[in-house]
Amino acid sequence: MDPRDTAPDSWELEEDAEAPAAAAELPAAFAALNVNAKPFVPNINAPAFIPTVFQASAVEIPASDGAPDPVACMEVAETAAACMVPAAPVENGGTEADMTTEEETWEQKEEPGGEGEGGGGGGQEDLGSGGACEEGTTRIEDEEMMEEEEEEMPMPKVAPGPPNAPKKEHVNVVFIGHVDAGKSTIGGQIMYLTGMVEKRTLEKYEREAKEKNRETWYLSWALDTNQEERDKGKTVEVGRAYFETEKKHFTILDAPGHKSFVPNMIGGASQADLAVLVISARKGEFETGFEKGGQTREHAMLAKTAGVKHLIVLVNKMDDPTVHWSLDRYEECKEKLVPFLKKVGFNPKKDIHFMPCSGLTGSNLKDPVPECLWYTGLPFIAHLDSLPNFTRSNDGPVRLPIVDKYKDMGTVILGKLESGCISKAQQLVMMPNRHTVEVLILLSDDVETDDACPGENLKLRLKGIEEEEILPGFILCSPDNLCHSGRTFDAQIVIIEHKSIICPGYNAVLHIHTCIEEVQISALICMVDKKSGEKSKTRPRFVKQDQVCIARLRAAGVICLETFKDFPQMGRFTLRDEGKTIAIGKVLKLVPEKD
Repeated sequence: MDPRDTAPDSWELEEDAEAPAAAAELPAAFAALNVNAKPFVPNINAPAFIPTVFQASAVEIPASDGAPDPVACMEVAETAAACMVPAAPVENGGTEADMTTEEETWEQKEEPGGEGEGGGGGGQEDLGSGGACEEGTTRIEDEEMMEEEEEEMPMPKVAPGPPNAPKKEHVNVVFIGHVDAGKSTIGGQIMYLTGMVEKRTLEKYEREAKEKNRETWYLSWALDTNQEERDKGKTVEVGRAYFETEKKHFTILDAPGHKSFVPNMIGGASQADLAVLVISARKGEFETGFEKGGQTREHAMLAKTAGVKHLIVLVNKMDDPTVHWSLDRYEECKEKLVPFLKKVGFNPKKDIHFMPCSGLTGSNLKDPVPECLWYTGLPFIAHLDSLPNFTRSNDGPVRLPIVDKYKDMGTVILGKLESGCISKAQQLVMMPNRHTVEVLILLSDDVETDDACPGENLKLRLKGIEEEEILPGFILCSPDNLCHSGRTFDAQIVIIEHKSIICPGYNAVLHIHTCIEEVQISALICMVDKKSGEKSKTRPRFVKQDQVCIARLRAAGVICLETFKDFPQMGRFTLRDEGKTIAIGKVLKLVPEKD
């Protein structure tokens, strides 16, 4: 038996036995080392691995057989694709001279290839290898396309962090309006005009949209990143993106226009400081959105209920052949909208600003329009920049209603900070569960910061709570000042639209800040006169459309809320039933639970 096959008494003995032999080989090994080798630099743009069959054939043949189009072959050359790969791979220790000779041979090869193409395309015997090269090339191009798609899908949502400049005021803008009014397209166009989406990415979207015969949709794809949204051309979830002007930092919240997704729209509007109501000037489209059941009406009302004070009305599609920047059509839309918006609660002189635009061409978004001489105001982006600053108190208690949550190396939550300031490593309490959590990472619009002020859209990674324990509608509070939570409360309600009467025992869905919960009207307390505000002495037996009452509501589960007087953002709510908004209201009093 070979002594090497048996286990040694000691591993040290084994090593000592082999040591002299290894020591003898060492000088020879050292002599062979290349001490002047270049340092290893990984090539992150290296092409995918190509089998040697394709490599060999690529070198043997002229370029014309491999690729019918010299331009295409040049592109392939630039991306280091199959036709260019030399038979012998370049070692890391290769000198620069070797590299240049290879480049020269490639250029020399290119010239006969071009002549061959002009003369008739090269010899027959090389066709097989040419086919192999072409196959290799297309395969790599396909792989590169897939890599590009993987890289660029989330691109619109993430932008490079700004340099260390003074903090700009943060404004959240929600785009609302009827389905197909052009909200996502305007959002995409704004991102392109402010440099948040590269031209190359948009060209890629345009190509893909053309393939699906939807070439006018490509701008909206910057915000509708979901495949389902792109296929149907309808926004489902609230899209998020951001752009900056000279004075302000804006977060775009692209709300869905379809009536099936109004709950998502309410969640988006509850985070906004400013609403942009997009209406289509095209003949028939404005009328559809504005008549009963259209989302132009419902969205404007919900935005007001969600606490949006300022409204910009963008009359979109003014470049349409049926409109052609017509002042008459613009005025017609304006005349119909103003009385309704006034009824909802907006002041036409102070709170509303109308402007014409075209989302698809970008007219009047950044630069004025030569065709539209009758409009003398600022373009849209300049107007946003010129708006007065919002008054926000930094010294209030921390209140952050949670919009969404997910797992990503811990528990991550999203929401808009309504009041107070949050900093890294701060201890906070999640209500209504009363979990104590710690802020590990704080991102404001995907840019990491150490502290955040009210009005910012934040992403927080938390420690001390599991993702399953959080629901949208929960509130992050400061430990010394918790928000109120409960199930029963008294509220003043305005019935907006309901066919029959509403009696105690009526069930509806309550939308309050980012929380959605089922509620029951347990009692009607009194009626309120719309004009004088006087309360009735007797309890009403029922309420119907256009009446105002004070009622007691009971939620199915515990919810976080405040009275409207103490904290308006968490004291306004909407009641919905059967896909319609039935009532809007404000919380007057929280009723303590009976044990």
